[in-house]
Amino acid sequence: MWASMLREFRYLLQHKWDLCLVTLAPLFVIVLFSSMFYSGKAEHLPIAIIDQDHSELSRNIEKHLSLNSSVQVYRISENQNEIERLIDQTKIWGYVHIPEGAEQRLVQAQDAQISIAFNQSYFSIGNTIYSAMLLSTIEAIADFAKDSYFENKIPYVELSTANVKISPLFNPNLNYEFYLEPFMIPAILHLLLCCCVAFAVGQELKYGTVNQWTNHGTVFTALFSKSLVYVLIFCFWTWLWMFWLVVIRGWFIAGSLWVILLGQFLLFSAYAFISSTVVLATKNLSKTFGFIAVYGGSSLSFAGVTLPLNNAPIFTQFWANIIPYTPYAKLQTEQWVIGSPVFISLIPLFILSLYCIFYFAVSALLLNKNLKEANHG
Repeated sequence: MWASMLREFRYLLQHKWDLCLVTLAPLFVIVLFSSMFYSGKAEHLPIAIIDQDHSELSRNIEKHLSLNSSVQVYRISENQNEIERLIDQTKIWGYVHIPEGAEQRLVQAQDAQISIAFNQSYFSIGNTIYSAMLLSTIEAIADFAKDSYFENKIPYVELSTANVKISPLFNPNLNYEFYLEPFMIPAILHLLLCCCVAFAVGQELKYGTVNQWTNHGTVFTALFSKSLVYVLIFCFWTWLWMFWLVVIRGWFIAGSLWVILLGQFLLFSAYAFISSTVVLATKNLSKTFGFIAVYGGSSLSFAGVTLPLNNAPIFTQFWANIIPYTPYAKLQTEQWVIGSPVFISLIPLFILSLYCIFYFAVSALLLNKNLKEANHG
């Protein structure tokens, strides 16, 4: 096995483009996304206020919105058409409309007719804007009712308003560095791994060196050692990135580090064996890369991380359950973010192990078939 691994390392050192794919490409991905999510969360997003009431209530809403760090009041105007032009030009992301007579209707226990509009075409920004504007507006209305209106009308009665405690768990600030980056880096690196393994195995078929490849042992040893080289390389880059995120940036791991590391090793191994299976079955790199693009490239979208699988079509749920990234995403969330007991993560670990065993067995059978064809040829 060691001899076969050394052969693969020598191949990488002799072929500079392949070497770049396992060194510079992962480094570029890590630096790019670490820089992209370094600031954590978008803040001071521009919004506007259409104030047609000019009342104490509207001033209170303006004050609460200006104190919210997620948004920045870009314009206060009476002209609704002007504000809508700004949102069409994406100079603002949303606005709060306070119509004339809003305060009077509110104190008469009528609908104040205050409305909020926001640009939802950018999903994450839209949600941030909506939450900030809604929260600030409700707080301003409650503050006005309690401290301004009721206190002035009934000064000797201490009136307490209803309070609802909201506790976001595990990532209360919705920091994108901790929400998206831990999923995006493994998702992109496993795609690079698939390409590297597929190309490495495809080169053996293309140049007819399958006999040399398996000369150091059985087909199982040859296949495992070749895949192991790339699995270890990409595990190294993943662990280096985790060191940056955990030690340097301070996003501590709430559960078991070793379970996450084992899960990453099984994840990369599963995709390495899947790539070997496809290229050995098709004997065509173009078809293999097409399959990898669809199967591996869809991992992040179908794992339930960014897009929920609840009430998803049957095909979507089926696809989510046939990719190894789905159980890995579940395992990583349990151990990195939530801090679940280890026994809870044994199920995704078991599923990842099944992927490895199944595709390793299939790819070994296909390699043995190709080896026999090469010997007969």
